[in-house]
Amino acid sequence: MPLDIDRFAHVMSPLQRWDPRVKLASLGVLVICISLVKTVPVGVMALMSALVLVALASLPSSFILQGVKWVLVFLLPFLLIMPLSYPGEPAFHMLGLPFAWEGFRLAVLIVIKALAIVLCAYAMFGSSRFDISMIALQHLKCPKIIVQMLLFTYRYVFVFLAEMQRMDVAMRARGFVKRADRRTMQVMGDFVGTLLVRSFERTERIYKAMLSKGYQGEFHTMVVFKADGKDMVKAVLVISGAVLLLGMDLAGMFKIAEQGWY
Repeated sequence: MPLDIDRFAHVMSPLQRWDPRVKLASLGVLVICISLVKTVPVGVMALMSALVLVALASLPSSFILQGVKWVLVFLLPFLLIMPLSYPGEPAFHMLGLPFAWEGFRLAVLIVIKALAIVLCAYAMFGSSRFDISMIALQHLKCPKIIVQMLLFTYRYVFVFLAEMQRMDVAMRARGFVKRADRRTMQVMGDFVGTLLVRSFERTERIYKAMLSKGYQGEFHTMVVFKADGKDMVKAVLVISGAVLLLGMDLAGMFKIAEQGWY
């Protein structure tokens, strides 16, 4: 997932105009319901719903694909590992290893659900500025320590990357060329160690600067949220859809159980 998930938060859309508090609460319910889905057909429906949300957020497809491709790199091995490692009677053997269709079904379900949740995260955080989303979480009574950890982590990842780029430029300016040899590995080890030490020292300086400016463990903001009827209608639609997905999933499980497939 791209680090700057709110890169297109300025793009006007139905989700961008949605009150951030109501949006986070509603889509949070949807994500929870998606995570509870246990049948592939309903999982596919959840994925289609997530795609609709991303379309409503008016986020560029190239931006979405840039992050989803890395999620797929992590998820696709499940399609190979789980069928070959699932306990029970195998359907057949492949290259001498037992292949179970139930394991393959579970792998497909995991991949579909993970993609749906990632797309919901894009719709949730990509249609509002990240700091506004964190303030909305604070208004939803999310523990302050969690909100601060999320905001500081998001903010200082970019500082960390900028420091890494400066050090890389300095190394190349001194004639260092990366090669597949022992010396390069030693230099890169020193590079990582120095980067960690510099980052730790910088965080201490930043924390002391914040304390000197009156930081007391919470954020004060002038942002004012105001939900109207349209926000409530959107919330009802999303939550109703989430509950419907969960209900269809339970009905599908009962049907499978009656037929002896589950």
